[in-house]
Amino acid sequence: MHIMDITQNSVRAQAKNIEITVTENPAENLFAFSVKDDGFGMSEELLKRVTDPFATTRTTRKVGLGIPFLRQTCEMCGGKLVLQSSEGKGTYLQASMEYDNIDRPPAGDIASSIFLIIQMNPGIIFKYSYSYNSGSFELDMREVLEVLGGVPADTPEVSAWLKENIREEMENCRTMEGK
Repeated sequence: MHIMDITQNSVRAQAKNIEITVTENPAENLFAFSVKDDGFGMSEELLKRVTDPFATTRTTRKVGLGIPFLRQTCEMCGGKLVLQSSEGKGTYLQASMEYDNIDRPPAGDIASSIFLIIQMNPGIIFKYSYSYNSGSFELDMREVLEVLGGVPADTPEVSAWLKENIREEMENCRTMEGK
């Protein structure tokens, strides 16, 4: 849920390109993810306040719980939150946690989450990188769209392929350990 929440911040900041990286490394006791965008970015003032739950740019509510809650989760799980942003240039967020920490929330169905993020935001170019210990893969929607030659990524056939490809490649990374 944190990945989806942070990515939605990028979408609200009108990013055209979003990079999502997920690292699961039980061998080094690390779970981490990052989201990098080319959206509006944040002023230095907002960047200093953004981990406060009562600092938000939203007008529909007076609290912003996503980043403060994520920071608390990272710290509670022996990790940290890194946040960098420049107005007009975009934002980079990295969250890390101890993989085996009892307080670390379950990762859930990351493949389906990434698929939904891509499908729900067809005007944004996503790049998704995943690694599990020594196995890794990368999905660059710019390359996928180029191969499709104008066929929309949200057509049923392409959607089915995309969902299966993400799931299969992530599983391949996990099973590389036994090979």
